[in-house]
Amino acid sequence: MSFIEPRIASVIGLSPSVALLATIVFVVFLFRRDFRERPNVTGALWLPVVWVLLMGSRSAAQWLEVLGFKTLGSTEEGTPLDAGVYSALIIAGLYVLSKRQVNLSEVLRNNGWLVAFLLYCLIAITWSDYPFVAFKHWIKVLGHPVMALVLFTEPDPAEALARLMKRSAYVLVPFSILFIKYYPEWGREFDQWTGLPANNGITQGKNGLGRDCLVLGFFFVWNFLQTYPAAKSRARRDELRLDVVFLVMISWLLWQAHSATSFLSLLTGILVMMLLGLGSVNKRLVGTYALLAIIALVAAELTFGISGRVVDLSGHESTMTGRSQLWGELLAMDTNPVFGVGFESFWMGDRLKTLWETHWWHPDEAHNGYLEIYLNLGLIGLFMLAGWIIATFRKIHLGLLTNFQFGRFRMGLLVAVLLCNWTESAFKGLSLIWFVFFIIALEYPVSEGEPVLQSADTADLEDARELTYLPE
Repeated sequence: MSFIEPRIASVIGLSPSVALLATIVFVVFLFRRDFRERPNVTGALWLPVVWVLLMGSRSAAQWLEVLGFKTLGSTEEGTPLDAGVYSALIIAGLYVLSKRQVNLSEVLRNNGWLVAFLLYCLIAITWSDYPFVAFKHWIKVLGHPVMALVLFTEPDPAEALARLMKRSAYVLVPFSILFIKYYPEWGREFDQWTGLPANNGITQGKNGLGRDCLVLGFFFVWNFLQTYPAAKSRARRDELRLDVVFLVMISWLLWQAHSATSFLSLLTGILVMMLLGLGSVNKRLVGTYALLAIIALVAAELTFGISGRVVDLSGHESTMTGRSQLWGELLAMDTNPVFGVGFESFWMGDRLKTLWETHWWHPDEAHNGYLEIYLNLGLIGLFMLAGWIIATFRKIHLGLLTNFQFGRFRMGLLVAVLLCNWTESAFKGLSLIWFVFFIIALEYPVSEGEPVLQSADTADLEDARELTYLPE
């Protein structure tokens, strides 16, 4: 396996153990910097941070396997350890929400499509071939809105969101670089489509690494655009340096991942966010612009086959051909077109066995989020997802008029999420993209009041808010 031997050691003379120590020191420095800024967040924010770190890397059981420990479990049901970890996080989240006296009626009133979708998923468990397993999957998905509510009930939700993204990046980005360069037995794999070696960092696959880069890269671009117009100061300079450093590292990881879907989704999301920042764009007509863009894309596809040209330019003809063949096989299988086979139940039992017998790379997802929803939840599930997406778009459109900076963050990320799901199944399970969609789709009214955490250095805290976070 000489092709995966690290090369950087010969350039700067670092051994893997020294590189590990240097990475740990760098991460400690970043967190120390974070704490010294006295962010207006509570300790409960660590719940969604840990949630993101697990989704953005590997599960607890998978990390134990990296360390050489074997865990009990199966492909369908998972492991008792992971079930315990996720359950503990969800229970802790619910405890935090109960202490904060979250108004459940407000959640239901402001998020009707979200609640309806989750309830339909719960009902769809009843016609699953594996209802108990499906129910456990549903409980895990329920963790997404729970963690999102923990985030939005922080003293300063905007600041909490930024801290969530930063603290997650402090771990996911440096350690992914470390794994790729110095621990290839863990940080590299073989691509399931081509059989060639691929980089996955601390995630379970190159597409997982690409999705991490998509979410975190988008955040740091947005954070840079927020910070740059501020008056010159040491705080501004340090913040811009942080953004640039992480954007460089994320760009390198995205290049190493060779994830065309994440790259194109990230570029499209950034383009949408920047277009919204143009003074010539009427924010009240965003819905009209979106409709015209959809019509133009459909016309371009029917006339010029634009998707095929994009695939050709990205150099991923073979992977798209494999995906197209898989989509045809999945659509030809015996499923209920109206109701589906049950919530997250398609990739189980005889169906999974049949697909694994005919595909050496053992697929475990449809590589299309919308097809995944159709297989599991049928046309009704697709309709409800579409309704939820449209409702989210309308909320974001209205938000552009009241809180523009956060509004364009949500709009750009929404476009990136929807595009990413065209060739990746990210509307399922414990996917980071799925969680991000819950964050930008969920709304909870923030009551005015005194912040829970008071800083001893009010001036520094206000400066940090002005430079780094969303305006009130």
